[in-house]
Amino acid sequence: MLEIIKQPWPWYIAGPLVGLTVPALLIIGNKSFGISASLRHTCAMCLPANIAFFKYDWKKEIWNMFFVLGILIGGVIAYSFLSNPDPISINANLKTELATYGVTNISGMLPEQLFSWENLFTLKGFFMMVIGGFFIGFGSRYAGGCTSGHAISGLSNLQLPSLIATCCFFVGGLIMANLILPFILSL
Repeated sequence: MLEIIKQPWPWYIAGPLVGLTVPALLIIGNKSFGISASLRHTCAMCLPANIAFFKYDWKKEIWNMFFVLGILIGGVIAYSFLSNPDPISINANLKTELATYGVTNISGMLPEQLFSWENLFTLKGFFMMVIGGFFIGFGSRYAGGCTSGHAISGLSNLQLPSLIATCCFFVGGLIMANLILPFILSL
């Protein structure tokens, strides 16, 4: 059984399991699936500042904090006990292209030559982690939710704003991966 859990699951099993979280949350607690709202709840809990955006009854949304905590704990358990020791398998052409940018150690999910404390203090690392993190946070707030909230929950509820946001996420991802990322990696 443990070997089955350790292997990547096919899309026709993993997809419906993720998709079933939306109706389960709606049926069990009349809640919407999304992760980015937890940052707002955390700020409302921890910042007693007089900011209108954080003045609401965050205790009604405490379930979301437990949900995020469960994701964190699940990630730690999966990493600690279910990690695949085999190297990450990527396309040879991608490996060659990454090598031209100085990324040669692709032994983990996050290449250390891009995502490390040492790299944070370089121009490339600053763009990748600080500026990129800001844009992800800003984009999630501006779009009224993150990719998981819009693409999984919003689309299943047939919400037009979620369809527009999801299309923009994909277009932005294509532009980033094909135009902006090569420039940043060449810094």
